[in-house]
Amino acid sequence: MSKNLDMNVEFVEDVMGPYARERIKNMKSGEIILLDNVRFVSEELIEAPPIQHAKSYLVKRLSPLFDGYVNDAFATAHRSQASIVGFPMVLKSTAGRVMEKEVSALAKIFNADEFPKVFVLGGGKVLDSIRIIENLVKRRLADRILTGGLIAELFAVAKGLDLGKENMQILEKKGLISLIPRARKILLSGGPIEIPVDFKVEKEGGKVAEEPSNKVTGVIKDIGSTTVGIYSSFIKDAKVIVMRGPMGVIEDERFREGSKKLLDSALESQGYLIIGGGHMISMLGGSSEINSSKVHVSTGGGALLLFLAGERLPALEALDLSYKEVVKKK
Repeated sequence: MSKNLDMNVEFVEDVMGPYARERIKNMKSGEIILLDNVRFVSEELIEAPPIQHAKSYLVKRLSPLFDGYVNDAFATAHRSQASIVGFPMVLKSTAGRVMEKEVSALAKIFNADEFPKVFVLGGGKVLDSIRIIENLVKRRLADRILTGGLIAELFAVAKGLDLGKENMQILEKKGLISLIPRARKILLSGGPIEIPVDFKVEKEGGKVAEEPSNKVTGVIKDIGSTTVGIYSSFIKDAKVIVMRGPMGVIEDERFREGSKKLLDSALESQGYLIIGGGHMISMLGGSSEINSSKVHVSTGGGALLLFLAGERLPALEALDLSYKEVVKKK
């Protein structure tokens, strides 16, 4: 941190004990100190309402030493813990630059003037994706939902496709068969779900082949080239693109192509791109050519999931409550 800021940052191996409080009291103008990990404090592991956390030892001991509170950790916005929701109840509070950037980018999802909106959902966290899709369909936020990975297989089965014994065994082993009725309900409600028309599969002996989705005999490992073309056309016409989760088993170089080509299509499009999830972010590599004015790489894992699933983010609610209290006092 000292290197990045080009100034000294002192680490204090304490959070709210006598040494930490004394060091804060004796800070000179321009000094920066970094307290130890707040999660070492047992209160920080408790999920509770803001009013309750405002009375925690952590907040009561430290807040008298502070003039204000800045939350710049969107990745923890889904937690209702003392350092996140307690301080805003007793201090003037605001969002930091990273938090502001995250919220501004994600607000585009709700902007009715920004359409069509295309969501590309893949990966192995199927229950998370189902929750997201249910919210998108319920609130009519998506014009197209392009599926890959295990979530695509689930919807394919829900549509009545026979993916073969091996793929069904994989879904069963991962406990996903029970989600088929939820997927079918989404389809029957008119959800704009797109499933692959072909897959890249691995056959006996490690042979790789492409097979139509209604005649799958190998183990599904990626979307096929025809699907890549169809999905890319939807992406290129979109005004807002949200990508979360890969289309295939990207750990194997043979099955990265679907994800990479869709990501390239999104980067080449004129739409605003939001990328979430470690796997998709990793596929960006160290590219310095990313246009930050049209590409947002989210720092939120669980927070992004809950946001897309339409659930509350306690950190944002606490900041909002804090602002309302300040306005009320004026």
